[in-house]
Amino acid sequence: MKLGLNANVFGGFPLEKVCQVCGDLGVQAVELKTPGYPRMAHLDVHELLADESSINRLRGLLEQHNLFISAIGCAGNHVHPREEIRVPFQDLFKKTIVLAEKLGINKVTTFSGCPGDCAASQFPNWVTCPWPEDYLKVLEYQWNDVLFPYWCSAAKFALDHGVKICIEMHPGFNVYNPETFLKLRGAAGESVGLNFDPSHLFWQGIDPVEVIAELGETIFHVHIKDSYIDKKVVRLNGVLDTKHYKDVANRAWTFRTVGYGHSSRVWKDIISALRITGYDYVLSIEHEDCLMSREEGLKKAVSFLRPLILTEPADRMWWA
Repeated sequence: MKLGLNANVFGGFPLEKVCQVCGDLGVQAVELKTPGYPRMAHLDVHELLADESSINRLRGLLEQHNLFISAIGCAGNHVHPREEIRVPFQDLFKKTIVLAEKLGINKVTTFSGCPGDCAASQFPNWVTCPWPEDYLKVLEYQWNDVLFPYWCSAAKFALDHGVKICIEMHPGFNVYNPETFLKLRGAAGESVGLNFDPSHLFWQGIDPVEVIAELGETIFHVHIKDSYIDKKVVRLNGVLDTKHYKDVANRAWTFRTVGYGHSSRVWKDIISALRITGYDYVLSIEHEDCLMSREEGLKKAVSFLRPLILTEPADRMWWA
């Protein structure tokens, strides 16, 4: 396995800064994105597709810092009910897949998105309960009329370009747990897999190790991010929380740098489970800890993970 960095933490900074930080941290890979969520990005997809010299400059910069791109991120709501939002995301996603092919990268990370409750909706509608029965009708519309048609088409486009789609299970979107992921993959096919991020599982009460054991072969890429669960708040108000991320003192859960939400024992189990299923690719550190600076959070994450990751292939069983 190799350590990588999700460059979102340095959105708005030049790519040279990102590569320098990666070099200083001693990580081997970087996950770069095109301008979806958030808008700040390090890859200008239009420039890179139009100008071969820009591709060469990008490759030269990566080589200079002994880095490779683990995946290209294209986060957005591809099925947003408003056309002026949805169509640009879909166009960007296609261009990102073409760019990935051009760069020789076979993974693009993204979200499933969330439609509205009908064709006339203005905003996404994330359904979390089956009653009143109106919600079931919303889900039927979202999956059958929007998600399945779009993702089946997008998956074929990706497959034609030799690219794997890595969906992050993220609450607020229709794919937020293993069941909903398998529902999408069952329709769209095997070119759709996971960008596995334990942080969103922790706060939902889902066991990441059990998910890895169940979905291991579908894990194409991994984010490393932790979540701290405030058990007192959860006992009082549950895990669904709409308070701002800055309101750490009152939230049920908060994104934390790896090791500040769960112990090394938990992360050793996660890394071992990934090894058991055959995952031997990048662990991409995603830093969204509002209690730490960019640099401190990343340094602590690398220091925490370096003794835990398995960097050599398993040896033969010399004892049996």
